[in-house]
Amino acid sequence: MTAEIATDRPRLTDRRALRLRAEAVLLFAVAPVVHWVFYDRVGLFGPILGIFAAGIVLLALTPGFRWRELLRLRGFLGQPVFTIAFLAVTATVVAGLAWWLVPARFLELPRRMPDLWLRIMMFYPLLSVLGQELVYRVLFFRRYGAVLPSGWPAVLLNGLAFAAAHLFYLNPVALGLTFAGGLAFGLLWQRGAPFLLLVVLHTLAGQAIFSFGLGIYFYHGAIP
Repeated sequence: MTAEIATDRPRLTDRRALRLRAEAVLLFAVAPVVHWVFYDRVGLFGPILGIFAAGIVLLALTPGFRWRELLRLRGFLGQPVFTIAFLAVTATVVAGLAWWLVPARFLELPRRMPDLWLRIMMFYPLLSVLGQELVYRVLFFRRYGAVLPSGWPAVLLNGLAFAAAHLFYLNPVALGLTFAGGLAFGLLWQRGAPFLLLVVLHTLAGQAIFSFGLGIYFYHGAIP
């Protein structure tokens, strides 16, 4: 799947375009706000699993989508400069923020709780990254690309949607990092990066967050 296919804009009837816009607003704007407002009643995992399940169903119903697209390797090494820059900037920013904001927690998990750290490293991509990338990159661009603005505005909307999904954490660190990550992953998707590359980069970014000590800002037990 090339970048052109990923952002394909087929001709739609007015009725279908309206329905797609309504779906997108409900899934990427209304649902996270409702989750934030009623978090103390509905908790963390139920709403997130509901959004992931809805996303999988909607993706399966998307015309032209095939699940085998997710296994595409072509283009995995096609963005070396962007990939290296992303990893370098991520490591520098995350380490710097951890040292500045929570110096007592710097590298706390690998130093003091290696067993827990290893479990997080192993299960984070399976329990979090795969579902997020399916919904916030593949579904976002494949199903709703036809009703999104083209170019950078679509990437900006993707960053905002990804940050909104983390609204319930109620802290600017989580929102800022997820917004920046959404911009980077959305831009990579528009450049034709395959799903598996996004999963790998998202995994490494998340692992850096938990390893350096910023996991406290992404831990549901610390939510006010």
